[in-house]
Amino acid sequence: MARQYPEIPAHLKRFIEAQPLFFVATAAADGRVNLWPKGLDSLRILDANRVLWMNLTGSGNETAAHLHQDPRMTLMFCAFEGEPMILRLYGQARAVHQGDDDWVALYSNFDPTPGVRQLFDMRVELVQTSCGMGVPFMEYRGQRPNLVDWARKKGEEGLREYWREKNLLSLDGLPTGIESETERPEP
Repeated sequence: MARQYPEIPAHLKRFIEAQPLFFVATAAADGRVNLWPKGLDSLRILDANRVLWMNLTGSGNETAAHLHQDPRMTLMFCAFEGEPMILRLYGQARAVHQGDDDWVALYSNFDPTPGVRQLFDMRVELVQTSCGMGVPFMEYRGQRPNLVDWARKKGEEGLREYWREKNLLSLDGLPTGIESETERPEP
């Protein structure tokens, strides 16, 4: 059943790296809880207590807004094939924007990807597994290309305009911290 670890052990690192999907949850003190599925090649384990994930442009920017208010984050992974398991990473995270001093070093962990909005740098404080026996078997058929294709077609200036229109505030009116990125000149 449930087991807890102070860091990501090697066998769970392998499990995480094999997953094509994970979920992220954040919340501010008031307002809505954000729970979102994430895919693509967007997650890196930097060390046993540090995870980095690349956030692409989307219709909302709740995670960034919540982290300005409260840095708590939970990532969840599920085994949809093989032995059942649910794995959660609990910790504190921060948004890293393209103008931040450590952007270049952190973004170098990923292949350049159209539509990157920010990175989330998470310090893992607790790792917990649970049985996952209620999680269904599902067949993985591949990643959808839609989001990256959409971002490529938008281009840099089109993405910045989209951020100005859709990503400056959360659903609850909280600032997301992307304001300065909307004013940067194209690279």
